Amino acid sequence: MVEKLVAGGDGLARFEGIPIFVARTAPGDRVRVRLVERRADYGRAEIVEILEPGPGRREAPCPHFDNCGGCDLQHLEDDLQVELKARAFRETLCRLGGLDSSLPMEVVAGAPWGYRVRTQVHTAGEGDDLKVGYRGRRSDEVVRVESCPVLVPELDIWLADLAEQLPEAPPRRLDLLAGDQETLSTAPVTPNLPHGSLSISVGEFSYELDARCFFQAHRQLLPGLVELVLGDWTGDAAFDLYAGIGLFSLPLARRYKQVVAVEGDRVASRYVRRNARRYRLDHLRVVSSAVESWIPNLPPAADRLIVDPPRPGLSKQIRHQIRHCRPRRLTYVSCHAAALARDLKDLIAHYAIEQVTLLDMFPQTGHMEAVVQLSSLSS
Repeated sequence: MVEKLVAGGDGLARFEGIPIFVARTAPGDRVRVRLVERRADYGRAEIVEILEPGPGRREAPCPHFDNCGGCDLQHLEDDLQVELKARAFRETLCRLGGLDSSLPMEVVAGAPWGYRVRTQVHTAGEGDDLKVGYRGRRSDEVVRVESCPVLVPELDIWLADLAEQLPEAPPRRLDLLAGDQETLSTAPVTPNLPHGSLSISVGEFSYELDARCFFQAHRQLLPGLVELVLGDWTGDAAFDLYAGIGLFSLPLARRYKQVVAVEGDRVASRYVRRNARRYRLDHLRVVSSAVESWIPNLPPAADRLIVDPPRPGLSKQIRHQIRHCRPRRLTYVSCHAAALARDLKDLIAHYAIEQVTLLDMFPQTGHMEAVVQLSSLSS
């Protein structure tokens, strides 16, 4: 029987005491499974037959769920997904990161469907045999998808007609981004499809970007995410690492006298500069550099540091520099529980954790976004 959901969305069961992780299961499920990966201390399996469904299991609303690799949890009721993911995220932080199990964690959820403003689709074949959609489960095969219920409506409409708009030899991967006023940007540049810059409004700012740039996907939760990250703090100097197109950098510049945004992607860093110029934020300096290359420049005891790294988290070098320089306030944004737990374990000897908030930025998947507010013990 499946005991619980773990961080990432798999169900945990046991066979002769050995943990077995089974995708697309629910706590309480009794299932017959096939082992697909075997290690010395754990295994991975897939469902052969559901003998008895657990409470909260449902028929997936999307007809592509069985084959498409895009979603993990459509088989669970929406509210139950949030509860189980938050519980798994907390358990990972406490078990791997050494956090106090009594530490309160607020959970914020938004629309479970029709929320994504960006997606990446793949193509296979050509002409009448062209397929447009997502990679399959545990497979590179493209699953044809003409409608995706997690996309915002204007993006979903474009997906339905996308195959007809592509050239005879289409790109094998397409990034799509929906902006304000139902605008759309695609990358790479493809005949018949819109490309180039568009704007997305979040709070008091309108951000210019294009489909090549990383951007948080949940339209409804974006303003709340920015508010949680920024808080009410002010000061002289703030640093925003992995700044992207400036989602946090611009509002930081309303609160701090000097702001440095560090972003390794050259396209994204150009947009930070462009966005800063639009709002005449001359005290916002943009550094187009890998964070690992720039981190020795972090000054001691800075007022504020925000980090929003990719899934692997902070490198050992960056964690060392943060411990050495001790910014007075550290805000860590993460979508990977295990990486966040590892990094916090390395930092909490020097920092007090004031607040942890979990946001369901990725409904129907096994992932959540965490915002952790920390203050230096030496401040």
